[in-house]
Parts: sequence; structure tokens; C-alpha cells
Amino acid sequence: MRKLEFNERGARLMRLLDERVVFLDGAMGTLIQREGLSERDFRGSQPELSALACELKGNNDVLSLTRPDIIGDIHGKYFAAGSDIVTTNTFGANSIVQADYGIGAELVRKMNAASVEIARRAAEAAERAAPGRACFVAGSLGPMNKSASISPSADDPAARSVDFDELAASYGEQIDALLDAGADLLLIETAFDTLNVKAAIYAYIGASRARGWRVPLGVSMTVSDASGRILSGQTIEAFYASIRHADPLFVGLNCSLGADKMRPYIEAFDREAERYTHCYPNAGLPNPLCESGYDQTPEDMARLLGGYVREGLLNIVGGCCGTGPEHIAAIVGACSGAAPRRPRGRQKSLSLSGLEALKIAGDDAPFAFVGERTNVSGSLAFKKMISEGRFSDALAVARKQVENGANMIDVNFDEPMLDASACMKKFVNLIGSEPEIARVPLMVDSSDFGAILAGLKCAQGKCAVNSISLKEGEEKFLSRAAEIARFGAAVVVMAFDEEGQATSLERRVSVCRRAYRLLVERAGFDPEDIIFDANVLAVATGMPEHDPYAADFIEAVRRIKRECPGARTSAGVSNVSFAFRGNNPVREAMHSVFLYHACKAGLDMGIVNAGMLAPYEDIERDLREAVEAVILNSSPEAAENLLSRADEFRGAASGRREARADDWDSLDWPERVLRAFVKGDEARAEELALHYLEEFKDPLKVIEGPLMGAMRKVGELFGEGKMFLPQVVKSARVMRRSVGCLEPYMGADSKRGGAKVVLATVKGDVHDIGKNIVSVVLACNGFRVEDLGVMVEPERIVEAAKDAEIVGLSGLITPSLEEMCRALTMLEREGIRIPVIVGGATTSRLHTAVKMAPLYSGTVVRAEDAGVSAAICLALLSKSDAEAFKLSVEAGHAALRKSLAEKSGDRAAALSLSQARSRRVKCEFPSRPLIVPNFEGVKVFSPKVRELEPFIPWQMYFSAWEIGASGLSALADLGRNSEHGEFFKDTLEVFAKLGESAFPKLAASYFGARSEGDDIVLEYLPSGGFAARLAMARTQEPDGAGLCASLADYVAPAESGIEDRIALFAATAGVEAESLAEKYAAEGDDYRSMIVKTLSNCLAEALARWAQSEVFFPALRPHGEAGGECGCAACAQASEAAPVGADGGDDAEYCFSKKLMRRLRVGVRAACGYPAYPDHSQKGVIARLLGFGENLGIRLTENFMMSPGASVCGIWIANPHARYLRPVATPEQIADIAGRRKMDAEEIRRLFAAEIRQ
Repeated sequence: MRKLEFNERGARLMRLLDERVVFLDGAMGTLIQREGLSERDFRGSQPELSALACELKGNNDVLSLTRPDIIGDIHGKYFAAGSDIVTTNTFGANSIVQADYGIGAELVRKMNAASVEIARRAAEAAERAAPGRACFVAGSLGPMNKSASISPSADDPAARSVDFDELAASYGEQIDALLDAGADLLLIETAFDTLNVKAAIYAYIGASRARGWRVPLGVSMTVSDASGRILSGQTIEAFYASIRHADPLFVGLNCSLGADKMRPYIEAFDREAERYTHCYPNAGLPNPLCESGYDQTPEDMARLLGGYVREGLLNIVGGCCGTGPEHIAAIVGACSGAAPRRPRGRQKSLSLSGLEALKIAGDDAPFAFVGERTNVSGSLAFKKMISEGRFSDALAVARKQVENGANMIDVNFDEPMLDASACMKKFVNLIGSEPEIARVPLMVDSSDFGAILAGLKCAQGKCAVNSISLKEGEEKFLSRAAEIARFGAAVVVMAFDEEGQATSLERRVSVCRRAYRLLVERAGFDPEDIIFDANVLAVATGMPEHDPYAADFIEAVRRIKRECPGARTSAGVSNVSFAFRGNNPVREAMHSVFLYHACKAGLDMGIVNAGMLAPYEDIERDLREAVEAVILNSSPEAAENLLSRADEFRGAASGRREARADDWDSLDWPERVLRAFVKGDEARAEELALHYLEEFKDPLKVIEGPLMGAMRKVGELFGEGKMFLPQVVKSARVMRRSVGCLEPYMGADSKRGGAKVVLATVKGDVHDIGKNIVSVVLACNGFRVEDLGVMVEPERIVEAAKDAEIVGLSGLITPSLEEMCRALTMLEREGIRIPVIVGGATTSRLHTAVKMAPLYSGTVVRAEDAGVSAAICLALLSKSDAEAFKLSVEAGHAALRKSLAEKSGDRAAALSLSQARSRRVKCEFPSRPLIVPNFEGVKVFSPKVRELEPFIPWQMYFSAWEIGASGLSALADLGRNSEHGEFFKDTLEVFAKLGESAFPKLAASYFGARSEGDDIVLEYLPSGGFAARLAMARTQEPDGAGLCASLADYVAPAESGIEDRIALFAATAGVEAESLAEKYAAEGDDYRSMIVKTLSNCLAEALARWAQSEVFFPALRPHGEAGGECGCAACAQASEAAPVGADGGDDAEYCFSKKLMRRLRVGVRAACGYPAYPDHSQKGVIARLLGFGENLGIRLTENFMMSPGASVCGIWIANPHARYLRPVATPEQIADIAGRRKMDAEEIRRLFAAEIRQ
């Protein structure tokens, strides 16, 4: 796609993105809802609409035909608020979504054309109002209401409610309509299924090629749960790899979450995206108790998005659900003037993906194994399974390949008696329902191009196609390459041309070189997406002319990598040993030796059974030498020698068995059931069910005990983001199989299949993806599901509920909450009391407790996610646990209602600020300063890690690892605890590494000080010039003595005329410590990375302690006459705290610790951003005075967080009367501090690390 140029408007948008941050609009639906429209508004005077029997209210796209005035007004408001781009009112204006309303293709085209025209008029009006301004219209392409990757059927995981061709056709019609009407760009938004997105991209590429130019494309996904994946299961990295071929101008996220939850996902796109990034989140999470329906104000969103922009993470910002022009105006205000993120440029790596990404970058990339056993041409067993329709067994073969280390799996059905296309479609769809297999990319392999296309149309990830060649000439080669490019797949090119298969070294290289030029120069392929297979041919066949084949292949790899820059190489490894069929030891040795030398030459990947490769060094020496001579063709006798000794080697044990020994038998039964459910291992279902039946005797006890317990654990893992939805569905199938095994032992009245659950998406809402997944999960758990569909009237729900045991109500949009309440009211009126489960993005626990539950005498439960639905239903129907579960739900609702009431009522009143100030702490200050500075200006200290060891707060470290710290005051205490022996060793090991690599630094300075009210005014020493004013907080809740303290109370007041001094400090474990943690993480060792991070935090605190003991304390002097002690508390503390190590004795360590603690008790060392000194923003003052950047390499983020994170800064007040405090403030004091700091009160509130009592 990069070969096609943008049109003039697209080029102008790209220039604008290079210049500044660009602003999208906000929600369309939110503003439409504010209009309070009726059914008449949605029908208008259009004869095509008035004749429809279906209710149209909620079908916002038709408003472009019936109420263009409202849509145009909304666009105008967004342009007035500062939006550069508005999106057309076409989110669902496609034939698939509109079919639910009975609307045909011609009217759909009119809707799209009208929507663009309305937006264009608003854009032109905005441009006229501000000459020189550029306003753009983005054609909105919604995600569809059907999924091409997720099965709607509990019984058939290969089934799909829509296929790729249907999606591509529907998107193609919409794209043509939008482009013909003049859209400046296209935006695929709220994507939940990558295969749907790929269908839209397929249509976009087709439309662009037909026109000879293209408009910019934006692609926006939405994360579905705590795992940070798209609903269809892909990670962000895998998603980007799958859509990269479209060369989108910008990529990012929208909807789903508020801006406060988006950071890790924005950062992921920032790492991956080669062009520009965007984010237009919801206004927080749905909260129907808020006027806007969402819990973030315009100022909240502006602050959060502004922070991401200033950190260089985003180029385009806007708003989604719950946002309006007021949000956009605030966001524009917060982001204007900020420098935009700089694009990273094209990555030089082959990126493939399944549910997870596989990157092959650089010459040092690890070799990628392509599993070969799912190929009917290469495996008789697999061929037999497919021929007999045993697809579940075939999936087990694929799963085993992945378990044995395959990074990809090759899938091939080229067999005359098979329908290769049909088999490919079914098998790839089945793989899509198996997360353990689907996580790796597919190599779609066939000599039938139709079968290749069938596979590409079912795989949401980025595949590799195996293969194409020049055998039928350049025209067909380029035609097939162009079609493969529309799917975004990489391509394997065989060294084959019109003259036949290349067998010599020169022919192999020349054919590949020619194909490379054609693909790069004429087909527009990225070199990184080209994979050459230079033909692995059998050696040691008895024919001398075959002997050089392996050695020539290895040399061909080396030359292809040099002469075709960027391209990758692959090999069908098993071909090399074809002459030794039946002699596995020899074949495995040949594969290992061949790969050893080919990889050294630069081979990137190979089709091989990863479970049957012996490590090169483990091969028996005689066998290895004989094989190596054949592979390298090092002697004329090599082939004959190996052939003559083949029988001798036949009996040798394989270097490695295909299947690793399964440790199933070593697990106890509770571990087995949990493993089977988490892994989705249906093959174990019967074994588990019958074992527990024998133990419990009662099948219902088996279901409600171990089986339900396992599903509950699956739900917990899902909620924690440790499993994602496809895995939960698979776990549910294990439950279904287990229950099915138990059914013959149940009485007719106790079969779980009798439990009927009614599901419905409520009236006015057509979103049903989540409901459909719940349907599958419940059906797999043995429930009889009656799915009423979408836009269901409450009367139908009530009627269906009369013979049901549970009702499930779903809704995505805010008005659906009102419809759920209507349904509950009608169920109550009809005397129905069965449990009701509510779910969907717009629902919340609080709203359920406050607004829904009081309407209904039965139990109302909110399901957080589709993944927990089965556990909730099982709990509601459990004979032993149902009542307790219902009581716990009702108790939770009562607690939420009580909490809300308490928050709304009066709390114990804090004192007013003036009252609190009248209760300040009154100290006596000595006439001479306690501190005599032992250096001037800012001084930087760099103690060694070993010097800091005595100061490390080990209890802080133990607590971070949730190790009970009672009795633990040193690392040695942990070492004496056998329970944590391994952890002790690991900590010592990492601490030693930290000692070698970390360079902690401290900056400190003394200042003259005086208090003015609640402020501490600092002066430079010795000049006395003004340095800064620190605004201290004061608690407004009296202590036991009736006092309301502030740190300012412990500094001599200005009116006293007494000279006082304090110290400022900043300490960091250093960037080197941060780098060590990142190094461990990059190596996959998150455990040691976390140890480094927790030790680094402790090291920063140790450095602050070291500063107090070794830097500040020596500057503290008794202040009696002639420098002697006067008997005050300060003198007593100073004399008590003798120099560290001044005396030893038999318990030197104890004495050291005791004296150290005395030193640390002198005065108060208050860290900025902690309760005693709660205003994070004042780190900026300390940073200026101490020179964070130049002296310590510390930078402050927009939210005043210190980076590196293992850093701390603050003040040291030497006053012996000073005490640490935890201020309780009120909005009155926040406003007062804001006035003193000349900052916004809301900003101070946000950055205030202490309790604010209303």
C-alpha cells in the first residue's frame, strides 16, 4: 500500500501531524442521546423507513437521513470546540448491521453519502470562519455486530456467524460510498476482532487500487479485559502485526476504558507503531449516577491525555463514549502547544502473529521452528485423522507441536481425496477456538491457491503463505503476490521458475534474486515479508549428483541473505533425510546437523518437528561425524559410508522423543482438575468426571464441588488478566464434556440440562457479542440457553422467564440501563422471582446495587465479564451454596448502598483552617542555629552500594514481597528462615549484581529558613538571597493534645528574628539499577527484575538514611554557651548519637544499629509526595534548587513522578521537637495552598498525597 500515494487532502493531514497534535471529535451517540429523540425522529419522512416493521429508535445512523440538522449541529459543535477531524455518523451504516433493521443496500449507501455531505458542510463552515484552518472528515467504519473469529455455537467451535467474504463485501460497499461522497480519510474504530478489521482493510486496499490513489486510514482497537487483549484474543503487538500491511497513517485505541487506564496500551502502541498514534477514550467508566453517565469530567480527561501527549506518546487525541464538545475543548486546551510524538519509521523485521506476535529481526534472531506434523503430505497419521473427520485428534497434533517448541505451524491438506479448501477453512477456524495453538502464527501451505485463500480468510493473525513461485511465469506470480498482500501475509517463495526446480547453487540464487526484484519493485512487498526456500533436496540417495544438495543449500542461504537484503530464508528440513525413511535415529541426526550448519549460514526458519530434534552435541559421535560428512559433502565416500552404517545406527535411541514425558500422573486429583480446566484439555474430562463420581457417589456433588471449583478458579484468573476469553470458552467446553459424562448417572430431575437460562440484549440495543459468548460458555456448562437476540422487548423477556431458572440481560449503551430497570419492574409485577444477571459495559456494581436491585425481590447480580457467567449461574443454582451466595450478593448491595449514603451524609467535621492554625505547635527555638553547614552550595555524593547496606530498610523489602516482617530486621534473618531459603539466596545474588552495576547518587544543600504562616521560606547560604517558598500542609484534625501541626511549625518564625536552617536532599538508585531490572525482564526473568526493583527502592531510602547519618548529622551541634551542651533535647540527642562505629564491643552490629537509629531520630526527614509533605508538585521546586537533571540524571514527569522510579527527595528539619504527621485537609486548605502556590486547586487536589475530607 505504501506504493500508492495519498490524495491531496491526505497529504495535507500528514503535514499537519508532523507539525502538531491533531484533535478528533468526541462521541456522536452521547450527544444524540441528549436530544431525547422519539421513534418518529428515526423514521422521518423517508418512505423506505416508514414502511419498516422493526423499531428504528437507537439506530443512530438513519438520523443522517431523517434528522440531518441534529447531526450537522453536533459536527459544528465539535469543530467549534477545536476538533480538526470529525467522524461521520456511519458507525453502523453497513449492510450487515442494518439488516437487523430490515434496511437494504441502496438505503445504506444513501446513509453513508448523506453523512459525509453533512460533515463536509460543517467542515467548510468551520474553515470559512477561520481562514487557513484545515478541517477533515473521517468516514467511520464500525466493528460490525458479528465476529468472524468467535464461534456463536457451543456445539461447533468451527461455526461462524459471518465469514470474511461477507464482511469484505459489506465494508467494500460502505468504503465506496464514503469515498465517492468525499471523505478525507477512513477510520476503522472500536475493533474487537482482528479478522473483521482485516476484511475492512482488504476492502480498503481494493478500493484504493481501483482508484490509483488512497486516502489515509486510521485503525483503532478496543481492549476487552484486564489482559489488555482485543476481544478475539490478540495482544496489541499481534494486532499491529496483523494490520501493518495497510500502512495505516495512525493506530491506537478508543472506547472500553477511561484515559486513566489506557497508559500500558498507549505505551504498547508507541513501541510498535511506525507512523502516528492516537487515543480517544471514554470519559472514564460508565457511572449512571453521574449526570454525564461517565465518571470523568472534561478536566480529568484533559489532564490525563495532556500528560500522555507531553510524554511524547500520542499524535491524535479525542473522546469516545460519554464525551462531548466540552471535553474536546478541555483536551485542546491541555494539549495545544505540546510537541507531537515522532514516528519511529519502518521496522526492518519480519513480524508474524497468532494471538501473540512473532518477530524475526536482524541476523541474530533465534531460529523459528515451523511445526510440520499438521500436513497431510508429511504425516500419514494426520492424513488419516482428516480423512476420517477426526478433527479433534488433528488439533491435538497441532497442540503437541506448539508444546514441543514450534513457533509456527504449517497447515496443509493437499490430498486428492480431500476438499483442501473446506478442510483448510474448518481446521483454521477450529484452531481459532484453541488459544494454546492459536497463539502462534500459521503457515498456510498448499499448491492449490484456493486453499491458501480459504486459510487466509479464517486467520486473524498475520500468516505466512507457503508458497508461490515463478513456475507459471511472472504474470501469475505477481497476481498471486498482490492478492496475498491484500491479506497482509508474508510469502514463501520457492526457488522454481519456468525452467523447473533450481538444484544447483547458482540457479537457486539467481531464481531467488529475480523473484526478489519482482516482489519489491513491482508488487510493493516489503523485503522483510519475503521468505525464500532454496529447495532442500534429499542427499545420500546413491546418486552422486545429489551429494552436493545440502551443502549447496547452505551456501545458497548465505548468498541470498547477502544479495536480497532484508529477505528471510526457510527450509523444509525433513526433505534432506528422505533417503532414510524408517530410520528415525539417522533422520533426526541429519536434521540436527543440517540445521546446525544452515543456521550458522543465516537460515531463519525451518519446517521441522521441533519435538524430534536432538541437540547437536548430544548426537553420538560416530553418527554425527558420518552425517556431517554427508551434509557438508566433505568426501566422495561420505554418502556410501552413511548408507553402509545406517542399520548400525537404526537401533540408537533418538536424541529427543517427540513428546515430552507428561507429568500428569505426578499430580494429585485437585491439581489435575484445575490443570485440565485451565489448559482446556477436553481429553481429560471423562477421566476426571468418573474419578470424582467414584469418590463422591453423587454426580451433582461432583459438579458443584471440584468441577464448579475449577470453573470458579478460571473466572478468577480471567478477572486477573491471567486468562483471556478464548481460553475461558475452551475451559467451558471441558466443563460441558465432564457434565456430559456424568449425565447417565443422574436422575431425570437432576440433570443440569434442565436449568434454563434466558438471555437477551435489551430493547434499543443491537450489541450482542458479549451475550453470544455468555451463551456459549453457559451451554458448555450444561445449561439450556434460550437466546432471545437483540432489541428484545421487556414483555418477551417476562414471557420467556416464566419457565426459566435464570435471566441474563445485556446492554452496551447507557439507555440500556433504563430498559434493564423496566424489565426488572415487569418481572416483579408478574411475580417472577428467579435470579437476574446483568452485564455489559454500561453496567456497574454500584448502579446495580442502588438502582436495579431495589426494583426486584429476586436476586440481581452484575457479571463483571462473560468469563464469570458460568460460575455465577452454578452458584445461583447450587443446592448447597445458592442461599449463601444470594445472601452474600444482597449483603454486598447493602454495603454499597450504605457506603454511598455515608459518603453523601455528614462526616465528622474537620476544623476550619483558621481554627487549625490557632492550634499550631509552639516551639522554643535556640538562639543559635542547630545546623552548621559542612559544605556550601549543592554537593553530590556517590557512596558505594556496600556502604549503604547497613542503612537498607529490610522490613520495607520483606513487606514488598509479602513476607511477614515480624522478627526480621536484616537480610541475615531471612537467611536463617528455612521457608524462604531460596528467596534469600536469590536476593543475595541480585544484590551482588546490583552492587556491581548500580551507582547511587545523592544531591544535598543547606538553606537558611524561616516560617511565614504555613510556608517555609528558603534563602541561599551564605548570601541570604531568596531561594524558594515551600507551602506546607496543616492537619485540620486535632491530635491527642488538641494540636494541629504543620512542618512549618518546626522552623523558626520570621517574626522571631532567629536564624534557622534546613537541608534539602534528593537520592536515586540510578539509571544503572533501572537498566539491570530491564535486562532481567528482557531475558524473561520477571522474578529477578522485581527483586532488582524492590531492592532499588530500598537503596534509595537507604541513601536518604545515609545522608541523614553521614552528611547532615555531622553538621548538627550542641548550642550551649561556648559551643557546649545546654541540656535541651537537641543537645541530648546529639551527644547520645555518637559517631557511627565509635565503639564496638561484643555486639558491634547491635551497637551500630542502635547508634544509627539514634541518628535517624534527630529531627524529621520528610519525603516530598508522602503524607508529612504531601504536595507532589513541590518536587519541582526541589528539582530546581538541587539540579535533578545535571547532578543526578533524574527527570520529573508531567505528574511529578521521579524517573528513575527508585528515587526520593525531601527536606530535613533538625528541630528535636519535630514529629512526623499525617495531615487531614479540607477543600478550604487545598484552595489556600493553590493560592499560595499560584496553581489550580484541582491540580493541587490531584497531587495531594494526604486525606482530603469534604
